[in-house]
Amino acid sequence: MGSMAASIRKFLMAQVDVFTDLALTGNSLAVFLDGRGLSTELMQALARETNLSETTFILPGDAAAEKERGVRVRIFTVQEELPFAGHPTLGTAFVLRGASGASEVRLDLNVGTVPVRFTEHPSQAVFGEMTQKDPEFGVIHDVDAVARLTGLRAADFDSSAPIQTVSTGVPFTIAPLRSLKTLQNLRLDLDGSVNYLASSGGKFFYFVCRETVDPKARLHARMIFYNGDDPATGSAAGCCAAWMVAHGVAASEEQVLIEQGLEVHRPSRIFVRASKRADRQDNHVVNVRVGGNCVEVLRGEVTLAI
Repeated sequence: MGSMAASIRKFLMAQVDVFTDLALTGNSLAVFLDGRGLSTELMQALARETNLSETTFILPGDAAAEKERGVRVRIFTVQEELPFAGHPTLGTAFVLRGASGASEVRLDLNVGTVPVRFTEHPSQAVFGEMTQKDPEFGVIHDVDAVARLTGLRAADFDSSAPIQTVSTGVPFTIAPLRSLKTLQNLRLDLDGSVNYLASSGGKFFYFVCRETVDPKARLHARMIFYNGDDPATGSAAGCCAAWMVAHGVAASEEQVLIEQGLEVHRPSRIFVRASKRADRQDNHVVNVRVGGNCVEVLRGEVTLAI
């Protein structure tokens, strides 16, 4: 009994709603404030326990390393560790910032250092904006092949911009549809999409359309994966920002709103922008930024025998 008592550890955690300024909307995130002593297997098990889109683990280090690379953070879905993800990056940075008023928090993720900058305006919620890796543009997809995975017709896709895989850390295949109703009623063949994307260098689809619920939004989006309909996908939104600028859906440096999560009653507001090099004729897009608000909804303590 004594040896068991000696192995009990308590871990503090916070839960936040990201890409929203209203609690119980946006995309929920569990943040373990100090994950030192947890194995990779236990981190994955805890991510399954929270059963959210993602769970993050802050791993405090020495001040010199944190000054150089940022605070070490690992990101897990219910199924796997990710090198990068958007709403966990933004939400964890909000938690690390706390009430300090810091203008920037830098995270050391598996994909490298990602800075999150904060701005405050009177009577408005604090706004955080991450700078993602410069995008890599991948394959342009055959419309008929993607249509087969959705039960849609090729004519249901918006031909003014291509279906294309883009990565700013995780590769998403941006697939534009013509109609909001078509996107809202979308039924995706998950197994088929995994197999299809595996052969083309993608990981998940990000379906978008220019018809929106909020007239202020530029795109309505959905990302359906093994954990269901994601309320907000910041990593995909970064890929989408690059795709928009490359294909004229948004202008260089224009900040636009992507709405997501309405189908699962978790409305999210994702603000994106990117720059296109004026001296280049190709899709040379840089400085991808994804931002939004964040609300803390609970704090707790997890007790484990390890």
